[in-house]
Amino acid sequence: MRASRFGIDEIAAILREVGPGTTVATVCRRHRISTATFYLWRSKYAGLPLPDMARLYALETENDRLKRMYADLALELAAMKEAQPRRDGESVADSAANGP
Repeated sequence: MRASRFGIDEIAAILREVGPGTTVATVCRRHRISTATFYLWRSKYAGLPLPDMARLYALETENDRLKRMYADLALELAAMKEAQPRRDGESVADSAANGP
């Protein structure tokens, strides 16, 4: 996952900028973000105080890290199972190719 150009406090400031006198398009142009990004941020963080926003952001980051770690371990386990010889001398790949 690519790191964001904006910190959580910058995101909060951008969301607060849109008001009675400014439009979403103006704010997006000023900060060089797409309107889709703005609306995604608004759906995620609207109405949350800054400490809760920071906590949510930290939890999402940690969740992404754990997902990558799990995927790496699952791939490693699958490779180890495939390389491990079976009791009758066949590998797991050979027995899968021959059927049950």
